Amino acid sequence: MSSYRFNTKRVCCKQIRFNVEDGKLHDIKFLGGGCEGNLRAVSTLLEGHDAVSAVELLRGTQCGNRGTSCGDQLAMAIETILQKDGDGGL
Repeated sequence: MSSYRFNTKRVCCKQIRFNVEDGKLHDIKFLGGGCEGNLRAVSTLLEGHDAVSAVELLRGTQCGNRGTSCGDQLAMAIETILQKDGDGGL
């Protein structure tokens, strides 16, 4: 299992931590702020979810006029990993 940390931009939560094993997301944590109930729901719904599919679901989600959201930031984090390691890296 690989662990990742992603420092967010333009959202209330400051960091997202998550694990990936066999291309599946685990133990997603949004740290340092944000809408706690919503972020717990996102974490619960994505537990064991395919990482690539999660990007498709979350990418482009907006929060107010920020131009991004915590979910969108998670999608960006996963995309960063995919670009760095390639699909086989997850």
